[in-house]
Amino acid sequence: MKSTQLTTTRKLVSFLLLATLTGALYSCGSTTANAPAEMPAQSLPVLTVSDHQVTAHREFTASIEGSRDIEIRPQVDGYLDKISVDEGAYVRKGQVLFHIDARPYSEQLNTANASLQSAKAALESAAINVDKLTPLVANNVVSDVQLKSAKAAYDAAKGNVAQAQAAVDAAKINIGYTSIKAPADGYIGTIPFKTGSLVGKGTMEALTVLSETKDIHVYFSMSELDFLDFKNQFPGKTVEQKIKQMPAVELLLADNSVYPQKGKVEVVEGQFDKTMGAINFRATFPNVNGLLRSGNTGRIRIPRELTKSVLIPQEATFELQDKVFVYTVLDSNKVEGRPVTVSDRSGRYYLISNGLKPGEKIVYNGLDRLRDGMAIAPQKMSMDSLLLANPI
Repeated sequence: MKSTQLTTTRKLVSFLLLATLTGALYSCGSTTANAPAEMPAQSLPVLTVSDHQVTAHREFTASIEGSRDIEIRPQVDGYLDKISVDEGAYVRKGQVLFHIDARPYSEQLNTANASLQSAKAALESAAINVDKLTPLVANNVVSDVQLKSAKAAYDAAKGNVAQAQAAVDAAKINIGYTSIKAPADGYIGTIPFKTGSLVGKGTMEALTVLSETKDIHVYFSMSELDFLDFKNQFPGKTVEQKIKQMPAVELLLADNSVYPQKGKVEVVEGQFDKTMGAINFRATFPNVNGLLRSGNTGRIRIPRELTKSVLIPQEATFELQDKVFVYTVLDSNKVEGRPVTVSDRSGRYYLISNGLKPGEKIVYNGLDRLRDGMAIAPQKMSMDSLLLANPI
């Protein structure tokens, strides 16, 4: 009985071993049969790097101001009885902006005129007295002391006339000050006062600010490194000489459109701002159509001619840990990530100063699907055709 059970057990173990081996062999065969085929190399556009003559641009944040921002302030005290302009209006030189109640100053003028008439009458009387005494003294009828006294009274009367005339002139000036006129062509700023407001020479706030905008001043600043680059870029022994050699500059407005008129850099500040580590420049732009206003912002763009520069599209780059990389294509059509140094940019292109040489090939797009060592199927792409479709 025990022998029969042992035989049965051995047969069961043998069956299980055979089943296990058969399953393993089947599994291996199935895996081999279903293994996927090797993926074909990706077909990607490839550019050949070459030298190009380009115009690069350096951009600097800028603020825009009128060539003169003139505070309009009253020269006499009184109530505003008329405001002749609205905020934002364009005015011409000599145009009346505000009017102050002139009645008190008209009365001052009347009083001054009356004093002048009285002084003139006294002067005439003193002149008559001198004319009367002069022949009498000559004939020794009266002493010359009386004539000297008469002449002194005449001189005093003459001085009183001059003083009264000055009072009249001052009153006329004050009346003129009651009409406040534009000192130049320009645009009116905010007007914080209303009709009936009491204003005067001691008022802290200006009636308004007039921005003269025939020409516009655009202020921008350079860092210390940018300033050193500026000094090395342009010829001349002094900063003033270098500024004269600068080309015309462009102004990019807040919507990234280019202002149609070009400007000229004219002035540079004498020293660096210690807190900001920057030095200020000023460029002047014509503003014939009045498009620019004080308070606008934008960016100054300074052109720079580069005769031989390695130029690549920004789409052919990617960033990793604050560095710019490209995928170069090796002779085996395998790609390799390589860091490059961007010296400048022009439109949608980077200017490369280090990391690439003319004749080397880089992948144009599809970079997110690549890894070092991957093989691709290069599709030749012309840089000239790219530049033609997307100019610098």
